[in-house]
Amino acid sequence: MFRKTTLAVSILLAIGSQAVYATNGLAPTGLGQTHKAMGGAAAGFAAGTMSMATNPAAASFAPEGYDVGVEVFKPNRTASFKGTAFGAPADSPADGNGDEMFLIPEAGYKRDMKGGLSVGVVAYGNGGMNTAYDQGVPFGRGFFSSTPTAPGASSSSIDLKQIFVAPTASYRVNDNVAVGASVNLVAQRFEAEGLGAFSGASVSPTNLTDKGGSKSTGVGATIGVQGKLSDKVSAGVAYRSKVGMSKLDEYAGLFPNGGEFDVPAATTAGIAFQATPQTLLAADVEQIAYSDVAAIGNSSLALHSGSAMGSDNGPGFGWNDQTVYKVGVKQQLNDGLAVMAGYNYGKNPVKSSETTVNVLAPAVVEKHISVGFEKKLTPKSKLVGSYIHAFENTVTGDATPPPAATAPPLSAYDLTMDQDAVGIAYSVEF
Repeated sequence: MFRKTTLAVSILLAIGSQAVYATNGLAPTGLGQTHKAMGGAAAGFAAGTMSMATNPAAASFAPEGYDVGVEVFKPNRTASFKGTAFGAPADSPADGNGDEMFLIPEAGYKRDMKGGLSVGVVAYGNGGMNTAYDQGVPFGRGFFSSTPTAPGASSSSIDLKQIFVAPTASYRVNDNVAVGASVNLVAQRFEAEGLGAFSGASVSPTNLTDKGGSKSTGVGATIGVQGKLSDKVSAGVAYRSKVGMSKLDEYAGLFPNGGEFDVPAATTAGIAFQATPQTLLAADVEQIAYSDVAAIGNSSLALHSGSAMGSDNGPGFGWNDQTVYKVGVKQQLNDGLAVMAGYNYGKNPVKSSETTVNVLAPAVVEKHISVGFEKKLTPKSKLVGSYIHAFENTVTGDATPPPAATAPPLSAYDLTMDQDAVGIAYSVEF
């Protein structure tokens, strides 16, 4: 059964995952509909099988069963050019919403074995980025094109999909404490179009843009501990390792080290408090190490000093590390219905000095609110839903570009984003 479920979940993610634009930088606010509804808080308590995606030790406390869900994600991306180059009016805005909505699947399965061992598997879209500027000059048909004003010039877009499948095992040390580990099997696909304007700054201009989809894979791990501090308080800590991905060979002239785009490490600590029999409070703090991944953390300002795209330790998006704070509440209204709410904050990782490159990845939202519900269908099944809104935020580029049609500086744009997401999951206990 475990092998069949692992295969089924892998197929589900492989055929069902569309492009994802994540919301705490490249990461989702949380994993699993209950945790999404509670601001992403997850490390300190087990709500269901998807809790293993954050903390594998949750397998020891989650009920046996499975969860299958999907989220409809709608980001709104805008870039405003701070000048008049390329014949555009000053401060001309354009949206990157050539692709407007995305489906993000999730699934989990868990069984208890003998001797305090629990095993399971989770699969989910972990994050990514997507922008597609389809409007006129200098955005879209000519945005980052090598021939910006030419009829039929390529629209400028990127599309990154990232999928995790994580077989998980947890051991219950005693009634109150469990330790767990997951093997993270990661696959990603990347595609870029209309980036010819960077050809002169690349070590391999023929492997920079318009090469179709490029795939890479990698293996990492998550380890965690979770336990009960008292009858009302539980807590947990989880560490997800950096995942070294195989190179995106078709884009060896875009990302550092010949097409390298790894998955950053993340550490999450959380606590949960059963304030009353009907009221659960939870909070997490997550640290995401973007600066340790060359493609994400390396500064794009290196282009000014002659460092070429695709070179060893070459330019990237220039993101800061991110600390994310998550709080949530679950209120049981009656035996069949509970409601949830949450808040999530993480200072955006995009620097004002590097907004030009980040037109392609304007991950600038910071504040999120969420609500949700849990409705029992039968004693062993339920529906769980969530809604998340990320409030509009703008990062202002700190330079004014020259008026001539020359390459703009690396902070020549203002970036704005807001987001909405609605998810639903079906949950069954054995």
